[in-house]
Amino acid sequence: MKASVVPISVAQLKHACSTCSLRELCLPMGLSREEVAHLDQLVYSRRKVKRGESVYRAGDPFSAIYAIRTGFFKSNVIMEDGRDQVTGFHMPGEIIGMDGIGTERHSTNTIALEDSDVCVIPFSRLEEIANEVRGLQRQFHRMMSREIVRDQGVMMLLGSMRAEERLAAFLLNLSQRFVARGYSPSEFYLRMTREEIGSFLGLKLETVSRIFSKFQEEKLIVVQLKHICILNTEGLRSILGQGG
Repeated sequence: MKASVVPISVAQLKHACSTCSLRELCLPMGLSREEVAHLDQLVYSRRKVKRGESVYRAGDPFSAIYAIRTGFFKSNVIMEDGRDQVTGFHMPGEIIGMDGIGTERHSTNTIALEDSDVCVIPFSRLEEIANEVRGLQRQFHRMMSREIVRDQGVMMLLGSMRAEERLAAFLLNLSQRFVARGYSPSEFYLRMTREEIGSFLGLKLETVSRIFSKFQEEKLIVVQLKHICILNTEGLRSILGQGG
């Protein structure tokens, strides 16, 4: 099921880039006040996406990228054998939809894991304004570079790490991303299921559950349903050989 678009006028745009609390994480990061004012012209609509709805699906024509304002998303692809392979999780302040730039069609499905809200940024308009605002062009290139680095990180995660290392890295990564948004580094709620975590990490559901229990027994974390409390960050890092 796809979400509906809710057009808004500039007068109604109380959450434009210049006033958005996430501007230091999103496209406006590093831009001057004047450059951000140009960026306000990009966001011509907001889209409310209910849990289970998709922003776009694999094969859809590419026309826009989307800045997440609230909520949480997963990206996935359907494998040839019918398996659902999760390729990423996305939170407020992040941009989704860049997978369609090269081929002009989206290569993944991106689905809301909870009721969410995104800003729709038409890509053709972004290119026009990026030609006028050089800072925006640089920032967009930085964001694309981060996506490439993140994809490479996932490939390394799946290719060279043991199961315990994968889950430890996953929890530490979530912690760092929540901190960047002003939230607690040690307590957060998992919007995704353990099965989805397993799909992303290349682990079976039983393995994910076993490692969660192991980490809890070792007093590294406390798990209550989907609520996670990290008790020993250094302990998790030591699993990755990053303790110190």
